Amino acid sequence: MSATRTRPLGVAVIGAGMAGRAHTAGYRAATTLAGGPHGEGLPPVRLVAVADAHAPFAQAAAARYGYERAETSWQAIAEADDVDAVSVVVANHLHREIVEGLLAAGKHVLCEKPLAPSVADAEAMVAAAAAHPDQVAAVGFTFRRSPAINGLREQVLNGHLGQVRHFNGHYWCDYAANPDAPISWRYKGGLGSGALADIGSHLVDLGEFFCGPLESVRGTVFSQVTARRPKPVGAVVGHAMAEIGTEFEDVENEDLVTFTATFANGATGTFSVSRIAHGLPNGLGFEIFTENGAGAFDLNRTGEFTIADHTAPGAVSGYRQVLVGPAHPYVAGGLPMDFPSVGHGQNDFFTFQCRAFLNEIAGGVGTPIGDLPVVPPMAHGLHNLRVLEAVTKAADGTGEPVPVD
Repeated sequence: MSATRTRPLGVAVIGAGMAGRAHTAGYRAATTLAGGPHGEGLPPVRLVAVADAHAPFAQAAAARYGYERAETSWQAIAEADDVDAVSVVVANHLHREIVEGLLAAGKHVLCEKPLAPSVADAEAMVAAAAAHPDQVAAVGFTFRRSPAINGLREQVLNGHLGQVRHFNGHYWCDYAANPDAPISWRYKGGLGSGALADIGSHLVDLGEFFCGPLESVRGTVFSQVTARRPKPVGAVVGHAMAEIGTEFEDVENEDLVTFTATFANGATGTFSVSRIAHGLPNGLGFEIFTENGAGAFDLNRTGEFTIADHTAPGAVSGYRQVLVGPAHPYVAGGLPMDFPSVGHGQNDFFTFQCRAFLNEIAGGVGTPIGDLPVVPPMAHGLHNLRVLEAVTKAADGTGEPVPVD
């Protein structure tokens, strides 16, 4: 698709839950990003439809974010002549059927992570994408769009900090800390499909964002704390609490997982993931220790990162706070008030991601308008699942490294 296209790009979102609303809002704001790396020449964007099997969710999201209509099936989106680009933000086990159907219908597709519930399903989705080479087929890892994370990564790539030797990451959440939180699809699917797939997939991706591909993993420990959960009386959005009934269902996967890893460049990774970390609604953070210093990021302080190097005299050497501003990626033209220390949040990451997706559609697969990095292709989502599969295999108790296929 050429950057000279004038017909509006029609967008739709399938899934009106927590992350679905983030995509829905992201497309609405994506056209407000101005110049610079965000690119010029984006055609008009038309907010066409939000689809959700639970009609009230679709209707509420469409009305709230200014979409033209609400639908109750993904098929209605696939059949719509006025939809060009679609975000798929539903339960993992539904991804394959929907993505394959949308690609067959000629749509560009951005699928939330993890790409699929299994490597086999992801392989089929990648094959479907390969059969439609003129359509953008991408997977969403939104933390790659953090200005602070990218600002710290630049200090690695430009040689100031040098190669990472140790990535230590955690993603600690508390959405499952309450045993009365209702059962949902997140608690189904077997070992590796719980905390590891839901939030650990992000952490693995960030490790590779800094260190390159993982080579092997070892020493996985899975733990389950709550074995049964009550069924909700009605529909539930995201991690929200809801009225529960007297019926219970088995929890089929893990509440927390730890493992270690070796990257192809020789760096070591240590990872800790939990959905029962009391008091931490969204506790993502990591440290990097490098040839020439160190750095850290905490999602609860999105507008900053910390860094330590050899530039300060010994008496005052140590970590220092770096406030994010227009000298860092995404900020200039990406925020209404784009000067240092204004601050931003995780919702902005979705806006940057939606803009990158639209830019690539407008410019053509692999050649987007502007300088925003493209959203990772579905093949990257398949790789991420292969890492998660190796992590699961490494829980066999032998302690031997399990290679990432």
